[in-house]
Amino acid sequence: MTFLDPVWLLVLIPLAALAVAYLVAQRRRHRYAVRFASLPMLNRVVPKRPRWRRHLPAALVLGALAVIGVAAGRPQVDLRVRYEQATVIVAVDTSGSMLAEDVRPSRIEAAKEAAATFVEELPESFNVGAVSFAGGATVVAPATTDHAEVAERIRDLELSGGGTAIGEAVAASAAEVLRVAAEGEEDAEEDGAAAAGDEAAADIPARLVLLSDGDNTSGRSPTEGARAAVENGMPVSTIAYGTPEGFILNDAGRPQTVPVNEDVLRELAQATDGRFYTADSDERLNQVYEDIGSSIGFRVEPVEVTPWLVVAGLLLALVAAALSLRWSSRLI
Repeated sequence: MTFLDPVWLLVLIPLAALAVAYLVAQRRRHRYAVRFASLPMLNRVVPKRPRWRRHLPAALVLGALAVIGVAAGRPQVDLRVRYEQATVIVAVDTSGSMLAEDVRPSRIEAAKEAAATFVEELPESFNVGAVSFAGGATVVAPATTDHAEVAERIRDLELSGGGTAIGEAVAASAAEVLRVAAEGEEDAEEDGAAAAGDEAAADIPARLVLLSDGDNTSGRSPTEGARAAVENGMPVSTIAYGTPEGFILNDAGRPQTVPVNEDVLRELAQATDGRFYTADSDERLNQVYEDIGSSIGFRVEPVEVTPWLVVAGLLLALVAAALSLRWSSRLI
């Protein structure tokens, strides 16, 4: 919790002093009662009732004042708010190493199914696109709200041979995000709201989810791709996919290990303010996509809760007054 006007919290100091004064007064009252009356007389004069009843109204009043005092500082809390619009690009590595079967039935088949399911479960209002990359990068599904079409394109992906162009995949995704933003501005201009359209387009978040099992071996470097992502406000969440034991058969029919290079993907995520994940099974991959989906669908937004605290304080005061009238026939 944060406060917009924390100086007003100083009003809690005299409130604390009032609470101390109440406790001192109660102890003094008890001493006077014992001094001027015998214990048998006190038992006959003072009705037997729970001691907490006498103090509860006062405690509630002090609590109400404390809540209102906190409200004076205009507190804010962070709440998760669902995005109404967003652009999400899913990039899938289709290089030859994705043929490894350390993840059943193979890396590429498990990756395609998990990515397609991820797309299908995103909010319907989100624009979603898909990019495949091996020696180069290709936008196989332009960003659209037709998630079923994008999921189908992902499931139809085929291996593209050798090479892994991670930097090219990031750059192609950034260009797709830029295209979607430009189209949004054009639509706003046609509606006669150009200024509002520019602002709205700038506020629409974008995210790239990139899955790969190897190092960058062709095209521009991941650093160049990261620069394009940052310029377009597109954090990159990367998934290092596969196990150290993964292998494929080379042209000579001999096993060739294809371990995952986590360092490249981790640095790419850090450079773009994204998140880095590892997945060594189809179950783990599905969990990763679920986590990414929950972070994409919501944003954290500070919300002022002053009115709610004021209402809570007033309710506490009313309860204190009602109990006092019920038990002692006086307001407080």
